[in-house]
Amino acid sequence: MMKLFFRTFGEGPAVIILHGLFGISDNWVTFGRKLAEEGYQVYIPDQRNHGQSPHSPVFNYLALADDLNEFIEEHEIEEPVIIGHSMGGKVAARYALENPELLKKVIIVDISLRAYPGRSSHKKIIDGMRRINFDMAHSRKQVDMLLSERIPNFRIRQFILKNLYWKEKDRLDWRINFEAICDNLDELFDGIDTIDRFDKPALFIRGELSDYIIEEDFPVIKYNFPQSEIVTIENATHWVHAEAPEKFAKLVFDFLKKQD
Repeated sequence: MMKLFFRTFGEGPAVIILHGLFGISDNWVTFGRKLAEEGYQVYIPDQRNHGQSPHSPVFNYLALADDLNEFIEEHEIEEPVIIGHSMGGKVAARYALENPELLKKVIIVDISLRAYPGRSSHKKIIDGMRRINFDMAHSRKQVDMLLSERIPNFRIRQFILKNLYWKEKDRLDWRINFEAICDNLDELFDGIDTIDRFDKPALFIRGELSDYIIEEDFPVIKYNFPQSEIVTIENATHWVHAEAPEKFAKLVFDFLKKQD
């Protein structure tokens, strides 16, 4: 059994938030606390090979969905709403389609059900992180400077830097399991091809400037999630929740409060 590290806030109906590739639970703490203030119990796990959760050479959507199922059973969570971004959104979609009776609603952030071609942006991130020599880089600032050579986008670097930790008193390292991610990267671009349906409320949120959910994806989304609503946030990329936090929060809060 994969015992996932997690953070939890608040009391009330359960909401589980799943981060994306290279993410950790800490990315969602600010949003999770806001949700808790709205009267929900929020669970934010680190998915396998990320953050403080265990490492494993097995890294695919079947394993990630199994981890989620075990997490729900272990903590006796009843009828949660699951929110997932990117990789986490694909896990949420797969789990909802396979276990519709166990969930209340699902919110999928900037990911569709189709398979994706390999993305050079992910390989650049991996390459940038692997090139850091922690014998030479002794501070977050130094790591940021070295990363900037491969990852010029400041916001993405700040996201990546959340993976740093003090492995020893005076030595930084990455928490993420590089080997498993590199060995299984192609599997993380897999699609979900099924006739299963989730006949409960579903919200798909996409960034206008992102190509992860395009109009050609709408028919398949509507088939597998017949009660789904697809909403676009203007001027946002794949990191829609970070770039438009107020709009994103309002969409989520309104959807959660809406009666079925």
